Amino acid sequence: MNYAVNKTDAEWRAELTDEQYAVLRKAGTERAWTGELLDESRSGFYTCAACDAELFKSGTKFDSHCGWPSFYESVRPEAVELLEDNAHGMQRTEVRCANCGSHLGHVFPDGFGTPTGDRYCMNSLSLNFTPEAS
Repeated sequence: MNYAVNKTDAEWRAELTDEQYAVLRKAGTERAWTGELLDESRSGFYTCAACDAELFKSGTKFDSHCGWPSFYESVRPEAVELLEDNAHGMQRTEVRCANCGSHLGHVFPDGFGTPTGDRYCMNSLSLNFTPEAS
């Protein structure tokens, strides 16, 4: 896929923290229950920590009790890229930022009680939060 934001590995390393780089560029996962945005409950938008593309609205966030911020849909279907992920002996669907290709997390079809039935399980390190102006 051709992304709107294309940077070299050295540029990403210079712009991101070591922890962000491990998640966003190397498809790592932060430890459950440690993310800064897990308990964020204000109204606003979640953007990609690598390129600031808008990804999720606060109104689609829900507590899935999984240890990572969860959403039932992206702000627009084209905001994220979904890829088959068979790593670690599991069949999952990886979620990437469609603007820069950064790894965000995974989506699971087990969002019981949500309008879509989906649970976008995202790493806090891959997201920034911007509260709505009051």
